[in-house]
Amino acid sequence: MILDDNDLHMYVSWDTYHNKIEELAQEIHDTGWNFNQIVCIAKGGLRIGDTMARIFDVPLAILSAESYGGTGVKDEQGGITFSRDLAKTTPNLGSRVLLVDDLADSGVTLEKTLEWLEHYYGFYMEEVRTAVIWSKAVSKFKPYYAVDYLKGSPWIHQPFEKYEKMLVEEL
Repeated sequence: MILDDNDLHMYVSWDTYHNKIEELAQEIHDTGWNFNQIVCIAKGGLRIGDTMARIFDVPLAILSAESYGGTGVKDEQGGITFSRDLAKTTPNLGSRVLLVDDLADSGVTLEKTLEWLEHYYGFYMEEVRTAVIWSKAVSKFKPYYAVDYLKGSPWIHQPFEKYEKMLVEEL
């Protein structure tokens, strides 16, 4: 990870990104908590959820959410839109759910996702814990698990970010 001179931007390589996912898995494992379902928030938590589901050998459910895109500025948070339902391969949601995303920025996405899960799947769930790679000090929501707590609020440039502006013709 590289922070710029003003700590306003943090640049993450693929190697660092994958290492952080593994650190998160180890942190969760070390607590001894046994969960039977992962729900990831797509798009940011999709790669993390996929990797965690493979490492822990539990089912993965995906909730699509869009939270950035307020007034056309990429780093401004607008309203949150959720998919109509979870994409999952099991008939029911597990009772002990690990909710994963890439980061807790403002905390609004994680907070609203927990409300959404409780509203639609609360009957099935006994316990939900949240996990992210990065948690910013400015976040009003504190995840249960996080690899890095960031004192500031840098914009995190993740390695897949280049695809957000790339056209298929540019490949």
